[in-house]
Amino acid sequence: MMLRLPFIALTITCTALFAQDTRTNWETLFREIPASDRIGTYVRRLAARPHHVGSAYGKENTEWLVSTFKQWGLDSHIETFHVLFPTPKGRSVELIGPKKYRALMQEAAFSVDPTSGQRTEQLPTYHAYSIDGDVTAPLVYVNYGIPEDYEQLERFGISVKGCIVIARYGASWRGIKPKLAAEKGAVGCLIYSDPKEDGYYNGDVFPEGPWRPKDGVQRGSVMDMPLYPGDPLTPGVGATQGAKRLDVKEAKTITQIPVLPLSYADAQPLLSSLTGTVAPEGWRGALPITYKIGPGPAKVRMIIKSNWDIKPVNNVIVTIPGSVFPDEWIIRGNHHDAWVNGAQDPVSGAAAEMEELRAYSELLKKGWKPKRTIVYCLWDGEEEGLLGSTEWAEAHADELKQKAVLYINSDSNGRGFLGISGSHSLENFINAVARDIEDPETKLSAWKRSQLRRIAGARSIESRQEARNREDLRIGALGSGSDYTVFVDHLGIASLDMGYGGEDGGGIYHSIYDDVYWYTHFADTDFTYGRTLAQTAGTAVLRIDDANILPFQFTNFAETVRLYVDELKRLLSGMQEQFKERNLQIAEGLFSATDDPKEPHVPPKAKEIPPHLNFAPLDNAVDELAGSAKQYAGALKKVSPSRSIPTESLRQINQKLIQSERLLINPDGLRDRPWFRNLIYAPGFYTGYGVKTIPGVREAIEQERWKEAEGEIARVAAALTAHAAMIASIAADLEKTAR
Repeated sequence: MMLRLPFIALTITCTALFAQDTRTNWETLFREIPASDRIGTYVRRLAARPHHVGSAYGKENTEWLVSTFKQWGLDSHIETFHVLFPTPKGRSVELIGPKKYRALMQEAAFSVDPTSGQRTEQLPTYHAYSIDGDVTAPLVYVNYGIPEDYEQLERFGISVKGCIVIARYGASWRGIKPKLAAEKGAVGCLIYSDPKEDGYYNGDVFPEGPWRPKDGVQRGSVMDMPLYPGDPLTPGVGATQGAKRLDVKEAKTITQIPVLPLSYADAQPLLSSLTGTVAPEGWRGALPITYKIGPGPAKVRMIIKSNWDIKPVNNVIVTIPGSVFPDEWIIRGNHHDAWVNGAQDPVSGAAAEMEELRAYSELLKKGWKPKRTIVYCLWDGEEEGLLGSTEWAEAHADELKQKAVLYINSDSNGRGFLGISGSHSLENFINAVARDIEDPETKLSAWKRSQLRRIAGARSIESRQEARNREDLRIGALGSGSDYTVFVDHLGIASLDMGYGGEDGGGIYHSIYDDVYWYTHFADTDFTYGRTLAQTAGTAVLRIDDANILPFQFTNFAETVRLYVDELKRLLSGMQEQFKERNLQIAEGLFSATDDPKEPHVPPKAKEIPPHLNFAPLDNAVDELAGSAKQYAGALKKVSPSRSIPTESLRQINQKLIQSERLLINPDGLRDRPWFRNLIYAPGFYTGYGVKTIPGVREAIEQERWKEAEGEIARVAAALTAHAAMIASIAADLEKTAR
């Protein structure tokens, strides 16, 4: 089949001339189809009852989804995996001295919110993948329980060894808190929701307002996902029925100490019983108490006992075959499971994805034939540890490495501004999509509304000027925390994550109050932004599907990587200056361990000044990348609009574009966590969800492993050089077609 060249150039450069393409007719028609009222109907159906992994209603939802998609004429099926999923059979937290208090650990139902009282189906408040335990120990308050907090405790001369720590939610992913606590010698960990983060400090609490009430509790997984996500017993392979499994005791992602979540009503008596050092100002939340650190005299007993069962996770997979490039797959996903009812997380995103599929079914009836195969996925088990997506991608890894063009993810959706993170080779592409989506409140484009927000919220003159003048708004980098993780971090598949929000803050995350009542009163109340999300993601899918040459662009990627390298240099320089000053203060006896003169002086030991690191290999690789990106952009412009490219030539060019992203991964993976293979993007070892760009180098510097940092610089430089060579090769192929 012969294809017209104007489509090629326009797809890549993303100009306003799309209106002249036949594709625009399909895009325009598509964006007219999604309906807010239908999305509302889906949300009410999917979130009517609790539907966690292994639940009866979760299975009903998957069967209803498949049936609905088949009614729309779409090829749909359930793909099941079998994973370890612990649920509690006993749990308690008790203050046994100097006062006594037994934590309620139960969220209150409200009569105005009918689903909040579905007690028999609700998972109790707990942390999945906490080890079983029964421990009694003194209590220590550790603020957010992140590395900086333990450094502060050391300066105070306070140890958590043999203690139970209590940390507040925030500043890092919850699973990092017990991980660090165990490394510091603690025997148990409690995590509570302080009202300063998501309770009455911010506004009226539920049901009068959107914020977390006193008994609200954030459930969640504490699996050590920076090691690997997915089923703890089958790392790296799909958890099929006959898969070889580790013993539970061998699973490295299960916590080393017991951990449980608390409401701020249950946390306050425990925190009030602490004495000793008054917490620094930055450690103080919004409870009406004097925040003190301890240890003791508060002594706490905590118990957690779980059923360690193998449960099914049921992914719903919908496939629309491609007519020209059937072996190029566009993958779109959102999970359908929830901790409880999950109207916002994840059903608001899943319902938008459903409406995208309904719109495609209407286009198919009108004669639309996708060029590429479109695969839509509604994942199960995301909440517990990205179970469904990880196991599916691991099971299909070989095929995905060859065929997956990109993965487009959403998770939850709200009201307000479009937020996008992803692979920077897609930054130019997704900016063009955002320019063509209308914001339903302002009638501006979603892109323009986001730009205005960035200008208004800029913290420096430079960032404000960039928001005004840069052609594309920068997208964030992906770490972990949702179903894109296995695609970008493990398989090297270009990915995007998107959703609307910013005008619907609240405190119902992972609680029984994340339900239809809350969502229709305090979030996207009429599901207008659900429709907008469907339009945004669906337009992206259609545009990539119709592109003759896949719309990757490497200039922005090269520029972004250069920024990351500059950040590494500043990180090292800052540490050098910090260590010099610190050592000087210690030598001169000027170092103050605390601003409180009553506290004992516990000076730290002097540290080795970080050495010079040779960044030349990285600088040279980025220069090569920038040169290849420029060559590619120039070659694209040379392609004559009057010349057609044979389908086989297009297929070869696109296969190289697909594989160029794979060159950013290394089969050996990152230090101590080989499942994570991407050398540019990864979640931090001690941040959990938060991204660490060029992670091997960055974390080696942060953890003062200088020889390793040099080796990682060489590894990343080699990957970028290979990536640049591939781009140059594609540019040469394009130049041949222009002759």
